[in-house]
Amino acid sequence: MTFSSDRAVLLILNPTAGRRRRGLVDGVVQRVRDLGWTVDVVETAAAGDARRIAETCDAARYAVIAVAGGDGTINEVVNGLVHRGGAAPSPALGIVPLGTANVLAYELGLGFSAAAVAQTLTAGREILLQPGEASGEGRTRQFSLMAGAGFDAKVVAGVSAPLKRRLGRAAYVWRSLVEARRYRPVRYAVEIDGARHEAASVIVTHGRHYAGPYVVAPDAALGKPLLHVCLFERWGRSQTLRFGLALLLGRLPRTAGYRVIAGHDIRVSVLSDAGEVRRQPVQIDGDDALTLPVSIALAAGAVRLLRPA
Repeated sequence: MTFSSDRAVLLILNPTAGRRRRGLVDGVVQRVRDLGWTVDVVETAAAGDARRIAETCDAARYAVIAVAGGDGTINEVVNGLVHRGGAAPSPALGIVPLGTANVLAYELGLGFSAAAVAQTLTAGREILLQPGEASGEGRTRQFSLMAGAGFDAKVVAGVSAPLKRRLGRAAYVWRSLVEARRYRPVRYAVEIDGARHEAASVIVTHGRHYAGPYVVAPDAALGKPLLHVCLFERWGRSQTLRFGLALLLGRLPRTAGYRVIAGHDIRVSVLSDAGEVRRQPVQIDGDDALTLPVSIALAAGAVRLLRPA
C-alpha cells in the first residue's frame, strides 16, 4: 500500500473511553477514509501508552495524530508531542471526543458528529498551543487545559477509574457532595508573577471552559501564550456550594469572592492545612497527578492543534 504522508492519520484509541461511543469512532474512521486518507488505529492498553505512541510515532508517515479518548488521554498525547526529539515537525493533533467532560472539545468548538470530526481532522485550522507545565515532587507534567488545587483536585483524586467508567459524570457529582461534607477551610498561597494572593481553591487554566461547557476564564484562549489563575477567595462549605451553583448557571465570573488574574509564573502552596492530614493533590487535565507545592509556567515546546475551519 502506498500513500502520501500528508494524507495519513494515526488514531490513538482509548478503548475504555470509547466503549460507549465506539460508533462515533468507527464513523469518523470511515468518513476520513472516504476522503482518501489513510487511517491507522492503535489502541492503548495501559496508562502511559498514549504518550509513548505520540512521542515515538513516525512524523514522516503521519500528518495528524488523532486522539479518541477523554481529556486524560489527550493530556498523555500532548506530553508525548512536547517531548519529541528530532528536526522533523510533529504531526498536528486532532480530537475525537469520547471522555466524561470533553473540555478540550468545547474549547475548540468541535462538533460531536462523525462528519464534523472528520472534517476537522482533514481540513481543520491549526492553532499553536504552548502547553502549561506544572512541576513538583521532582516531576514535571504538561497540560493543555488546566491544573487545579483545592476542592476540585480533591474531587478528582477521590474518583477512581472503575467508578468513572460505571457512573460517568455522576461520579464527580457524587464525589463533590462527599468533599463538601468533609470540607475543611484549607488556605492556599498563590504567587502570580511575584504578587502574593490567598485562596480556598485555585485553578490555573489555559482555556475558558471547565468540566465541559462551563466558563471559568472568559478572556482565556488556547492560542495565547498566557495562563489565567482562577481564585476562589472565600472559605466555607456554603461558599463552595455557592461557587458550584454559579458555575452551573454560567455566573461564576461575576460571582463575589471569585476573580481571575492572568500571569506567566505561578506557585501554589499550602498556607494553612486547617488540621487536614491527607495529602493536598494537584489535578492536571482531570487526573490526580501531583502534590503541592507546585510551580506552573508555560512549557518550552508547542503543539499544533486542529480546530474547525
